[in-house]
Amino acid sequence: MIVTNITVPLLGLIDVAIVGHIGDATYISAIAVGSMIFNVIYWIFGFLRMGTSGLTSQALGRRDLTQTTRQLARSTVVALCIAALIFIFQVPLKHLAFLVIHPDPEVIPLVSVYFNICVWGAPAMLVLYSLSGWLVGMQNTRLPMLISITQNVVNILVSLMLVFGLGWRIEGVAAGTLIAQYAGLLMAVALIAWHYGRLRRYFASEGLLRWKEMSRFFRVNTDIFLRTLCLVAVNLYFLAAGSRQGALILAANTLLMQLFMLYSYIMDGFAYAGEALSGKYLGAGNRVALRKTIRHLFGWGLAVVVIFTCVYALWGPSFLTLLTDDTTVVNAATDYFLWAVAVPLAGMAAFIWDGIFIGTTYTRGMLISSAIAAAVFFIVYLLLRSVWGNHALWLAFILFLLMRGIVQSVLVFFSK
Repeated sequence: MIVTNITVPLLGLIDVAIVGHIGDATYISAIAVGSMIFNVIYWIFGFLRMGTSGLTSQALGRRDLTQTTRQLARSTVVALCIAALIFIFQVPLKHLAFLVIHPDPEVIPLVSVYFNICVWGAPAMLVLYSLSGWLVGMQNTRLPMLISITQNVVNILVSLMLVFGLGWRIEGVAAGTLIAQYAGLLMAVALIAWHYGRLRRYFASEGLLRWKEMSRFFRVNTDIFLRTLCLVAVNLYFLAAGSRQGALILAANTLLMQLFMLYSYIMDGFAYAGEALSGKYLGAGNRVALRKTIRHLFGWGLAVVVIFTCVYALWGPSFLTLLTDDTTVVNAATDYFLWAVAVPLAGMAAFIWDGIFIGTTYTRGMLISSAIAAAVFFIVYLLLRSVWGNHALWLAFILFLLMRGIVQSVLVFFSK
């Protein structure tokens, strides 16, 4: 899963690199805005992966193979319904995105072209979320890795061919992304059919959409959906607040956030492990193994914190110079660098507990902790921004990460 996560940013980097050689900076801006729109959309519907993972791993732990196949079918049906809604409301959705992001007027036509093509990838992406979540729940993380790598390879090859071979511009990049998404979907379906085709005999469509079963599915996913909205609100506001302080602060914050993103790709791998293993052991009623898994996850988490904190403290400023040769931006980022060094320790517990909460489907705890932490973020920043400026923004973000882990730990302590 760590390898899978690392391949994710490559998709955006390759797109930027391709349009960066077309010769017009507006194409880079258009790709950045277009990618942001779809990243937010798909992030919001990430519950399809997380909810499916937890419910499937518990059913597997109980050896209820009928329920594992139903979870796959149920999540896929919901994914297709959401994709249909995105198709129906794609025009108002695009205008809402423009209203929120406020892209430069000369970029809007290019973003519209990108959006109008990539929106047809919604069924592929959302169903892939369901299939990936199901595979993680089935304790199989190798297939999602292969699927993700294949998507990236297809995207690179097709985009290069369309842009530099056929002379397409942003249409080529968008079409390359779209084709890669469906290539990933076809590969996922083929691999699942090959590896799990024997489970077809356990599938029973009767009662698939029964309210009792669907209500639990929607309860779990509604909690995750609302929790994700809290995370999206904090991240978008962090970006907007930095932007309001000027282009230099925005650029400095963007550089420093790359350190957080790099750390998150590694920690998410352990969170995925928490989803798969904690759900399996809870479903099997093996509390001893569940507690042992939690101890191991926190042990690995602390090790990762020590490594990343040391690396950032020693070589972090040098890493910033790899991202840009603009010394003004690097110097501005250095003023806030200590906050970025504090990110690994502040965020570790939240990453680990998220995985465990998803696997055990204690999603209400995720929602409660995220809501409280988001409230702390906004209160702290709004109270201190006039005095501390961008330092207040980073302090609020660190407290947001820390509070999520603290509240989740408290909830676990007082739970059964």
